[in-house]
Amino acid sequence: MSTSEDLKWKLTNYIDNKNYNFSREKILKICDESNVDDAYNTISKWKDYKPTPLVNLVKLSNKLKLNNIFYKDESKRFHLKSFKALGGAYAVEKTTQGNKNIIVATATAGNHGRSVAWGAQRLGLKCKIFISEYVSEARANCMRKLDAEVIRVNGNYEKSLETCISESNKNGWEIVQDVAWENYEYVPKLTMAGYSVMIKEISNQTNQYITHVFLQAGVGGMASGAIAGIAKYFKRIPKIIIVEPENADCVLKSVENGSLQKVNIKKESIMGGMSCGEVSLVPWKILKESVNTCTSVTDENVDLTVAMLRNKIFSDVEIVGGECSTPGIISLIACAEDSEIRKNLELEESSNILIIGCEGDADEDLYNKLLSTGNKKLLK
Repeated sequence: MSTSEDLKWKLTNYIDNKNYNFSREKILKICDESNVDDAYNTISKWKDYKPTPLVNLVKLSNKLKLNNIFYKDESKRFHLKSFKALGGAYAVEKTTQGNKNIIVATATAGNHGRSVAWGAQRLGLKCKIFISEYVSEARANCMRKLDAEVIRVNGNYEKSLETCISESNKNGWEIVQDVAWENYEYVPKLTMAGYSVMIKEISNQTNQYITHVFLQAGVGGMASGAIAGIAKYFKRIPKIIIVEPENADCVLKSVENGSLQKVNIKKESIMGGMSCGEVSLVPWKILKESVNTCTSVTDENVDLTVAMLRNKIFSDVEIVGGECSTPGIISLIACAEDSEIRKNLELEESSNILIIGCEGDADEDLYNKLLSTGNKKLLK
């Protein structure tokens, strides 16, 4: 691991949650434990289902003097290359319940829409996907290949969501969104329950007790879904650390203030799926008391981390990890190399860390670009 010897990776921000109070009962009431049970029972019966690999980043754990760093490799999730395959497609199946006349619609930064499109295609349903001007054509084409109609909207993700809601209400389409708002909570809860399947798999994949989990947050769906899984399937509760882009740290700001805060994103992060200005309503109910710590990171080391995963610098196997798979690793390295934070988080030689490698090369053009610039940095 000679490369990271020269790197002193830093966090942009770090806060502890003064309102921390993890309650399995409360979490599983919010997410609905019956959905969590049903998600695994349903998804595990889908064609081509198999648990995604839990890779041990043994070289990184040796470098950081930690017992184990487990990386859940969601690049192998069905053929969609992302954990989102678990959420949107499951929500489509549950909300449409065999009704072939329903048209489903969603707004997306890429991976959620791909899952909804795939779920609709599996069931023979029509599908409308709304994307912002910042979503790449590569991602748009992936959804078109799944028979979805892709509608591009001027503005950011929030604008694409507004348009999706207004058009769906006008046309009678079924919105299958991973974001909750007032009077729209059932479908996001289904989506989150789908994500909990990752934790169910992990509980079967290692007999090591996980002591720390680093969870990426955009609107908070994956993080809260994983926390619901932790509440359901882990015997011991680990420390939960949230990671966000520095310009889209809406969970951090909300936890810091003890109430929902909206962030005005001045510059979009390269981690596009996490470049969100507002925490979703249902995830917030879980995150506000279940998270120990929040961190934020810059885009600076995203390409380098992509290259290090691919070039076996962290592990003995080659890993295809997209831009949103990198921040957990970046945050962990920054935390472990800062003696004060390391002590505060109790990162010790006996610690077992879990990182969610939430996507592979879901956007192949961006992935190849990041890999190329990252490889150049490795050669310096």
